[in-house]
Amino acid sequence: MSAAERRASSSLPLLKPILTPSLYQTRSGVFILATLCCALWGSAFPAVKGGYALLHIAKDDIASQLLFAGWRFALAGLILLFVAAALKRPVLRLEPRQTAQVALLGLTQTAIQYVFFYIGLAHATGVKSSIMNSTSVFFSVVLAHYLYADDRLNGRKALGCLIGFLGVVVVNLGGAGLGFDFSLLGEGFIVIAAFVLAAASIYGKRVSRQLDPMIMTGWQLFIGGAALTGAGWAAGGHLEALNAASAALLLYLALLSSIAFAVWSVLMKHHPVGLIAAFNFLIPVFGVTLSAAFLGESMFKWSYLIALILVCCGIWLVTRSTRAARPT
Repeated sequence: MSAAERRASSSLPLLKPILTPSLYQTRSGVFILATLCCALWGSAFPAVKGGYALLHIAKDDIASQLLFAGWRFALAGLILLFVAAALKRPVLRLEPRQTAQVALLGLTQTAIQYVFFYIGLAHATGVKSSIMNSTSVFFSVVLAHYLYADDRLNGRKALGCLIGFLGVVVVNLGGAGLGFDFSLLGEGFIVIAAFVLAAASIYGKRVSRQLDPMIMTGWQLFIGGAALTGAGWAAGGHLEALNAASAALLLYLALLSSIAFAVWSVLMKHHPVGLIAAFNFLIPVFGVTLSAAFLGESMFKWSYLIALILVCCGIWLVTRSTRAARPT
C-alpha cells in the first residue's frame, strides 16, 4: 500500500478494507471480490429491464436506451473519480498518452459495448441475456492465449470453453419444438457486447500497468457515459416518468458499475486474464436467479437449466486449469 493510500485510509476508515492487498492477492480474496462483481453485474439484467418499464422505454426506442445507459455510466464515472480524489489520487494529472488510452477504453468498454448490450437486452429476456453474456469468458480466454505468454490455452481450458459454448447453444433451443430461437438484435447483440467487453478488458489490463485502476475506470466510465448520453440526445431520446423510484434505480445501476468495474480492474491488473475472466460464468447464475425473482421470468425451462449446468461446468474446468499465480 502506498503512502498516499495509508493517509487516505486513516481519514476514510470505511474504505480501509478495500485498500488491503490481501483482498486481491489471496485465493479467498480473489474469489470473494470476483464473486461480488459477478453478483452486481448479474443484478444489472433485471435492473435495466426494470428501468425500461419505470421510464416507459420501448424495446425499439434505441435513442432512449442509449440515453438511459449514458446517464448510468457518466454518473458511475463521477462517483469513482470523486472517491479517487478523496483518496488523494492524481485524478487530473494524466499524460497525453494516458488520456488517449483512457478515452479509447471508454469508447470501447463502455460506449460501444453497451450500445449492443442495451439494445440486445431490450429484445431478449433477462434470463436468456445473462446466459448469453457469459460468452465473454471464452473470448477472454482465447484472446489471452495469443497476447500473454503466461496465460496459454490448454486442454482443460479448451474443454471448459467448449462445454460453455454448448450451454449457449442449448439456451437458444426454444420456440416451436426444438427450433433455434435466436435474433440478431437480441441474442446476437448480447454476444457482440460480450466480445467487445473481453477485448476491452484485456486492453484495460495493459493500460492499468501505468495508471491507477480506480482513476482509469472512473475516466473510462465517464467518457463512455458522456458519449452514450450525447448519442441518445442527438437521436431524440428522452426519459419519461423520472421519479424517486426510477432515480433510485438509476443510482443503484451507477453504483454497481463503479464498484464492479473498479474492483474487476484491480483483479485483472494483478492476476492472469484466464483466472479472473472465468468467474464471469457466475454472472448467468446470478442473472437468471434475479431475473426470475424480480421480473417473473421462468428459469425452469429445460434449456435454461441444462445451459446453467453446462456453464457452471465450464467455469469449474477453466478455473481449475489456472493456478492462482503470484500477483504481478
